[in-house]
This record gives sequence, C-alpha cells and structure tokens, in this order.
Amino acid sequence: MTETVDHSFEAAFHAAQQSLREGGIPIGAALARGGEVIASGHNERVQHGDPIAHGEMAALRAAGRQKTYRDITLYTTLAPCAMCSGTILQFKIPRVVVGEDVTFPGELEFLRSRGVDVVVLNDRRCIDMMTEFQRDHPELWAEDIAEQ
Repeated sequence: MTETVDHSFEAAFHAAQQSLREGGIPIGAALARGGEVIASGHNERVQHGDPIAHGEMAALRAAGRQKTYRDITLYTTLAPCAMCSGTILQFKIPRVVVGEDVTFPGELEFLRSRGVDVVVLNDRRCIDMMTEFQRDHPELWAEDIAEQ
C-alpha cells in the first residue's frame, strides 16, 4: 500500500472503530481527493435509527456537495452493499478501496462490471472486527443487510 492509501484507509478504519464504540455496526468509509481525506463517516443505522445511514452514505453526507466525484477515491472497511454501490455509480466515483470482502462479499463484481476500479486489501483487522461483530450481534448484522 502507498502512504496515500494507508492514510486514507486508516481514516475509514478509525471511523469503523468509532461506530463499534458507539454500539453501532463497525463499518467506516472515507473519501479522498489528491491524497487528502475530505470526509469520513461510519455506519449510523443503530445510533440514529436511520435505515440508509451506511458508512459510505455517512462519508458522502459529511463531504457535502461536490462539483464532481470523478477524482475521488472511496475507502471502505467492508465491501459495499447494493445501495451503496448504486450511490457510487450515481456519483461516478471511479475507484473504491475495500478493507475486506470475506465476511460480506457486497457488490464488487457489479461495480467492476460498470467500470469502477475496485481494490480489495484483505485487511486482517477489518476481517477480525466484522467476524467478531457478526458472531456477537447476529440480529443487528441481519438487520443491516436486510436478511431478517
């Protein structure tokens, strides 16, 4: 990983840890432009009772209006779901760096099929964090991915 990926991905990872500390689902995301993090966010579904407050959505909300997203990289600790993948496509975000896709495969092939450059880091910390969360809070996880 380059320094830029390290710094930007770490912002997403720290956001995921914050969500876990708050009693939420440990998924974080960050948006970077030109090597600088412009926003980060984490899954806030539990904390705010908001069904669409996934980590990627929270990071986009924190970034506010942007003239373009075509020069942004989205960093996320977990493979994006269908909703977040649709948002990535809607705003034409060209690159997504994913912490892991072991505990949830998400829609990575869909993103790739639409021309998004997807990089999976297989970050052991992310895998362990989600494995523990899914084991300890199966009902919250099922609710988050609409499997309940």
